[in-house]
Amino acid sequence: MSQDPFVTHRGLLFTVAYEMLGSAVDAEDVVQESWIRWDAIGSTARSEVIDPRAFLVRMVTRKALDRLRVNARRREEYVGEWLPEPLLTAPDVADDVELAESVSFAMLTVLETLTPTERAVFVLREVFDLPYGEIAEAVDKSAAAVRQIAHRAREHVAARRPRREVSRNEQQEVVERFLAAVTGGDLQGLLDALAPDVVLVADGGGVAQAITQPVTGAKKVANLLRTFPKFGAGATVLPTLLNGAPGAMIVGLEDGHDTAITFVVEDRRITRIYAVRNPMKLTGIDVEATLSR
Repeated sequence: MSQDPFVTHRGLLFTVAYEMLGSAVDAEDVVQESWIRWDAIGSTARSEVIDPRAFLVRMVTRKALDRLRVNARRREEYVGEWLPEPLLTAPDVADDVELAESVSFAMLTVLETLTPTERAVFVLREVFDLPYGEIAEAVDKSAAAVRQIAHRAREHVAARRPRREVSRNEQQEVVERFLAAVTGGDLQGLLDALAPDVVLVADGGGVAQAITQPVTGAKKVANLLRTFPKFGAGATVLPTLLNGAPGAMIVGLEDGHDTAITFVVEDRRITRIYAVRNPMKLTGIDVEATLSR
C-alpha cells in the first residue's frame, strides 16, 4: 500500500508554511487545517488528483496567505519589535546550504518586509523552484503577473539580505567568541566580535522584559551586554542550531523567561543579533533536546 501523498510531502508543506508565516506554531496549524481538508475530500477524489504535490502546496499556500493577512492586522498592535519564531534545527539542515539559508533568521526578517503575495511568490519560486503556472494557481494571479511579482520580490530581497555568505565553521567560531565574551563580561572581547554597525533587536511581545527599539553600534551593544554576569547570574547559555545556523538559548534567567538568540555574521564579525524572549514564540523549542546536543 502506497503512502498517502500528504504524509510524503508533509515536511515540504511545513517548510512552505513556515517560510511564509515565520511561525512554527502557525505553520503547524496551517498544515493541520490542510490535512483536515485533504482528508475530507475522500479517497476516490484524492486518487483522481493528477499532481498531489502541486495540489497540496497550492492548498497550504492559500491557507498561509489567509493567515498572513490576519496576522498583519494583529502586528499593528504588537508591543515592541516583532521577530519571527526561531526554529530548532538538526545538523543535517545546517549542512544543506540552500535550505539553511532559506530558513535563516536573517532571510525570514527580510521576507517580513514583503507583501503577503510577494512573499508567497518568492518562497515558491526562489526556494522551491515551482513553475510560474503552479504559483499562479496558488496565489490566484496570472502567470505573467506572477513573473512580475517574482522579479520585484527578488530585487527587494537581494537589496536587504546579508551581503556575503560565510561558512558554518566561521559562524560557529565567531558566535563562540561572542558567547564567551558575554558570559565573562568581557567588554573588549565583545567589541572584537561585533561589527561597528551591529544592530541588536529583541522581541519580548510585551510579556518578557526586552528592549523595545533596536540598539545600533558596537559600543552601545557591548555596554548593554557586558552586564550579563550580573543580571544573568545563575543562567545557562546553551549553544545550539537555530534556523540552520549557530545560535544560543539562555535558560534559567531570574525573570523565568528563556531567550533564543540568532546571529548574522559577515567578515568574521556579528552584524545582527536577534533575541526572542516572547514565551509564545519559544513553545516549539525543547530545552531538554537542546541540552542533549
